[in-house]
Amino acid sequence: MVARCSTQWKDAPGVSAQASAISDRAVALAQTDGRAWDAALLALRDAEASAGADAKRDFALERKLEAAAAAPLEIASLGADVAALAAAAIDNCEATYRADASAAASLAAGGSAAAAHLVRVNLGMRTDDPRLAHALASEQSARDVAERLGEPTR
Repeated sequence: MVARCSTQWKDAPGVSAQASAISDRAVALAQTDGRAWDAALLALRDAEASAGADAKRDFALERKLEAAAAAPLEIASLGADVAALAAAAIDNCEATYRADASAAASLAAGGSAAAAHLVRVNLGMRTDDPRLAHALASEQSARDVAERLGEPTR
């Protein structure tokens, strides 16, 4: 909205198109995430109901949990992208819309944080996993932008 309403900003149409593409991708990822989590949850319940160790079942469960981490990982990254777009917008948009750009960055940071948390849970707390590192870096990037844009000196 900020880019669409900033008629004097020459890059506004491109930023608006990027924001729209991110929005479309996020909706698709939310649906993918739901399906992946449903499959992982079924596998978790199967593992809980089964007695004894079963390497094949455990491997399949691990794969389903990793698949359930994939969409939130990308969502965390999209949150950082949205925050970066908000930063570009706040530096170039009409003053009327700066609060909206700041709010967009804050929402993106919240989304990145929630997604990074799901990545952490779905990967079973493996702190050395590069996917978790990527999700946490995306979360931090979005948070840094949101904090900067939320400062009253803006």
